Amino acid sequence: MPPVGVRDQPFWSPGTDEQLLAYRFAAEVLLASIVFCIHRGCFNRFRNGCLLCRSVKPKTATPDVPAYTADGRLLPPLDYRKWIYLTSGLDMSYTPRVAGAADMSMFDNVFVSPASYAEFLKTGTWPDKTMLVLESRGAEGNISINKAGRSQGKDVMGVEVHLKDESLGGWAFYAFDGSAPAKMIPQEASCYSCHQQHAAVDTTFVQFYPTLLPLAQKNGTLSANYLKDVTPAK
Repeated sequence: MPPVGVRDQPFWSPGTDEQLLAYRFAAEVLLASIVFCIHRGCFNRFRNGCLLCRSVKPKTATPDVPAYTADGRLLPPLDYRKWIYLTSGLDMSYTPRVAGAADMSMFDNVFVSPASYAEFLKTGTWPDKTMLVLESRGAEGNISINKAGRSQGKDVMGVEVHLKDESLGGWAFYAFDGSAPAKMIPQEASCYSCHQQHAAVDTTFVQFYPTLLPLAQKNGTLSANYLKDVTPAK
């Protein structure tokens, strides 16, 4: 029988002691390289698209989801001006002006969390954990070259949040004093009944959000109370 050639040898054989040492050394080098990738080069490799390191990306808090203190107060959404802008109103009031009241002019700006906005675009209503922020600023005249009308002042006069959290029973209101956490406004307050009786969609005043009202009409999500308000009496 002819001698066995190199190509006729089995794929794996124990080999000599020197070969076994070489295999072990190569395996240890490979293992050390993997550990180095994970523990020393993870950030750079993740930034450059390493699939292995993508799988161990640490979780971070979502900034547009409501967060509470241990005693149930709502933390202020400090980055709300990076959210989706919905509308502005000037000197709006849902009740007649009281005679003799201070003549103070105010702008209101409304922002909504981006994920909730994206859901409204699809469904015409708000998902759980929606946060709507109402920011108030003074209305000023004769600023810079302006000779008529009013512009918004630089100082924030107040911040309120209208929040949907099913774990707390649904919608709730919060009014903030600076950056301190806020307690929920009691449900006996008139803002709750006003929104329930007149809001266009899910107790929110979508009738004042010009880009969202048509979507609610298209999706059939307008409330019966709102439709009653806008239907002429016979």
